[in-house]
Amino acid sequence: MSLDQPLNSLGFAKPPSQTRVVVAMSGGVDSSVVAAQLAEEGYDVVGVTLQLYDHGAALAKKGACCAGRDIQDAARVAEAMGFPHYVLDYENTFREAVIDEFADSYLAGATPVPCIRCNERVKFKDLLQTARELDADCMATGHYIQRKMGDDGAELHQAADAARDQSYFLFSTTAEQLAYLRFPLGHLHSKAETRALAARYGLSVADKPDSQDICFVPNGNYAAVIEKLRPGAAEPGDIVDLDGTVLGQHRGVIHYTIGQRRGLGIGGLVDPLYVVKLDVDARHVVVGPKEMLATRRVPLREINWLGDGGFLAGGERQIAVKVRSTKPPTDAVLRPISDTEAEVELLAAEEGVSPGQACVFYDTDSTRVLGGGWIWRGR
Repeated sequence: MSLDQPLNSLGFAKPPSQTRVVVAMSGGVDSSVVAAQLAEEGYDVVGVTLQLYDHGAALAKKGACCAGRDIQDAARVAEAMGFPHYVLDYENTFREAVIDEFADSYLAGATPVPCIRCNERVKFKDLLQTARELDADCMATGHYIQRKMGDDGAELHQAADAARDQSYFLFSTTAEQLAYLRFPLGHLHSKAETRALAARYGLSVADKPDSQDICFVPNGNYAAVIEKLRPGAAEPGDIVDLDGTVLGQHRGVIHYTIGQRRGLGIGGLVDPLYVVKLDVDARHVVVGPKEMLATRRVPLREINWLGDGGFLAGGERQIAVKVRSTKPPTDAVLRPISDTEAEVELLAAEEGVSPGQACVFYDTDSTRVLGGGWIWRGR
C-alpha cells in the first residue's frame, strides 16, 4: 500500500473496505445511524449489542436500552444494512459492575450515576476488549461527543450540539480507550440531523423516542429498585433539623435526595426546608434552609486526567467544571492532592452538590474535556 494513502474518515491510512469497525448498538436511533453511515461508506462493520439486564422483563419496557425490543431493533438495522450483528450476554457483569454499586451507594446516602459506570466498566472496557478480539481497527458509538487529534494524541471535546453533549457521562474515558474509540455524531448540530440521516438510510428506528430513564430503573423510581435489590432497605426514621430536633418521620432514607424540598411531610413552617444531609447510620433525613445547600469546596477521588502533562505535576489550575449533567460548566480552581484525589473550589457556590455525582473538568479556552473525578464527603 502506498505510503501517501490518504486517511479515511475514521483516521486510518487504508480504504474503508479494509477497515473493520465494531459499532456498539443499543437499538436506538443514534447508534443505528452510526452503523448505517459507516456501512454505506464501505467500512467492514460489525454490530454488537450488550444484553445488560433481564431480557424477559424488559421486552415491553419503552424508553430504555440494551434489552428486549431494543436488541430486536438493532438486529433489524444490521439486517437492512447488510452487516453482521451479535448479542452478548453481559447481564452478570452489568449487575456486578454497575447495579450492585448503584444500590450500595444509594443506601450510603450518595446519588450515584450508573450510566458513567456502565461506560467505564462495561462498554469501554469489556465491549472494547471484545472489539479488539474481533480484530477491529476501532470501536464506534452513538455518543454525542467529539474526538479530535491534538499534539499529544486524541483529545476529548464537547459535542457541537450543547443540548446533546454527553461529555459529563464520558469523563472517565482513558487516553488509551480514546485512542481506539470513534464518535461519528459529535459534530452534528442537532438531533434533527441524526433523525434525518436515519430516514435517509430507511431505518425503522428513525422516529424512535430517546431513552429517558436509567435502563434498569423503570419510570425513574429509584427507591423501588433499591428495595428489590436490598430487601429491608426502606426502614423508617426521623426527619430532623440541624440541631437534631425531630420534625417528623420518613419512610426510608432511600426515598430522599440532597436538595429535595417536596414530599417531606413537615408543613406548617414559616420558611421552606430542604434535605441537606442523609445520615444513613442514624436513619436521619436532615433538613435545613436553602443556604445550607450551597458549597464551594468539592472533594474528589478516582481522578481521570485527560489534559496535557501529569495531573499532580501540573499543580493548581484554573478550569471550568460541571458538578451535575444539566448545568453548563462554571469557573473553578482545581487543586491536585495526589494522582487520584483533588479538591475543586467553585468560584461561585453551587447548591445540592452531592456525593456520588461526578465533577467533570473543562478547558476554559476551548471545548476540550480534561477529565474529572467522583464527588465524595472527604476525610
